[in-house]
Amino acid sequence: MEKPHKGRRKLIKTLVLAMVSLPVLGKFLIPRIQRKNGIFRVKKADVPGNGALVFREKKIAVIKDGKNVYALNLTCTHLGCTVNTTPKGFACPCHGSVFNALGEVVQGPADRLLARVAIEEQNDDILIMTTS
Repeated sequence: MEKPHKGRRKLIKTLVLAMVSLPVLGKFLIPRIQRKNGIFRVKKADVPGNGALVFREKKIAVIKDGKNVYALNLTCTHLGCTVNTTPKGFACPCHGSVFNALGEVVQGPADRLLARVAIEEQNDDILIMTTS
């Protein structure tokens, strides 16, 4: 027959282990919800023709390619560093990934293109929808 104090010790150990492991498990089991950080507005005339208007603090580049306007997230898809602009596109200062002006990978180690950011054109403005 097991003594009562050994049963209590086992129960306490189990409870402590459960309390320590729940936050760790919760991080993987609870889906992350993307919240809208906001919408900011840019004048179309401010975006250079065949160039990019870069917002380093928001990690976004608004690019005009002829008549097409789009926005890219400047977070490298390899390990999350902020990429720098170059005359031909973007380059990651951390591990050397290179992306063209469309955000496509030219040179690894990144294997995914830069994420597009949702935009909406309204008259003379471009609305950029950012998420966290």
